[in-house]
Amino acid sequence: MTSLFIILSLIIGISLVLAIAGQILPNRSNDNEKSSPYECGFDPLNSARLPFSFRFFLVAILFLLFDLEIALLFPLPTAQTLASMEPFLLISSVFMIILALGLAFEWINGGLEWAN
Repeated sequence: MTSLFIILSLIIGISLVLAIAGQILPNRSNDNEKSSPYECGFDPLNSARLPFSFRFFLVAILFLLFDLEIALLFPLPTAQTLASMEPFLLISSVFMIILALGLAFEWINGGLEWAN
């Protein structure tokens, strides 16, 4: 019970110190560009409804898709040490085949070509 009291008092104390420091320390002046809501290369002073390239979104989605699939491949070497070799090879082979088929499909349909 006393350790809970100590932890709660530390949390409250640190929160109070940070809140007081945030009020006492001077604020930095933000210019027009820093306070604008756009951070992705758009001109913040013009209209936000400008036409944008569909290829950019397609490449971004493909990047996220393949990045996620690579992240799913990371645990496979550990799974090899925990189980026998046959299920590991089957699961990793099926996963790599699906990944290669998806890449081939995008390549054939021209999804990876930036300029047409």
